[in-house]
Amino acid sequence: MFPSFLLSLREGIEAALIIGIIIGALSKLQRDELKPVVWRGVVVAVILSLLFGLGLNLLGMEFSGQFEEVFEGLAMLLAAAILTWMILWMQSRGGEIQRDLEAKTAHATLNRGGTALFILAFLAVFREGVELALFLMAARLASDPISVLIGAALGLGIAILLGWMLFATTRRLNIRSFFQVTNVLLLFFAAGLVAYGVHELNEAGWIPAIIEHVWDINYILDEKSEVGLILKALFGYNGNPSLSEVLAYLSYFVVLGTILLRNQRKQIKAKAIAV
Repeated sequence: MFPSFLLSLREGIEAALIIGIIIGALSKLQRDELKPVVWRGVVVAVILSLLFGLGLNLLGMEFSGQFEEVFEGLAMLLAAAILTWMILWMQSRGGEIQRDLEAKTAHATLNRGGTALFILAFLAVFREGVELALFLMAARLASDPISVLIGAALGLGIAILLGWMLFATTRRLNIRSFFQVTNVLLLFFAAGLVAYGVHELNEAGWIPAIIEHVWDINYILDEKSEVGLILKALFGYNGNPSLSEVLAYLSYFVVLGTILLRNQRKQIKAKAIAV
């Protein structure tokens, strides 16, 4: 449940931030009459995101045997790739989101007005919705569907509440700190997606195992036990992984972790120089 909660919370807050910034920019520009257009874009994006997620799950149910393993493996790797892009993008561009969106909103009101704002709001929310649908499908493949849905509902509910608090009250969330913390958690989750995807492709014969089982600790912590399933959903735990699965996990974790640390150090140096 925790992975779907975390992913839904993060994606929901990103969407809430974007829409809040657009609405706030319209208030500054004294164009309140265009706010309903933004909300129509949000509603359409939510509906299409739900349909996209439903279609993905129905597509996955159509496969069996080797095709099912290939579909699940590729879905895991695709979700990990998008999650990686999201982590890196938010680290590098997080501080510029508000300025960029306010500029786009002002430009939209000067040109095509309602249509441009509708597209801006729609694309912002639909992108988050498609990403979340992929992540939740990957989480569902590694966990119980009911717990995934409960976690997603809780995450989105809290995201909506935090979004309202950000823009309707005097309270303020430290967005940069929030994304820094969730980046670390999502790093572990994405590494688990990569390992699980490689595992499925091992089963399908698309990626060689090299060594079938590097170790087997299922007698200590069974991957099918309650704790094992939680760790599997969170970190891609496997009690008897193949060598290629272990190498994929470690390689992803080390490479992305190194990139994140290097980027953070560059940002700290840049701030020090600016001061």
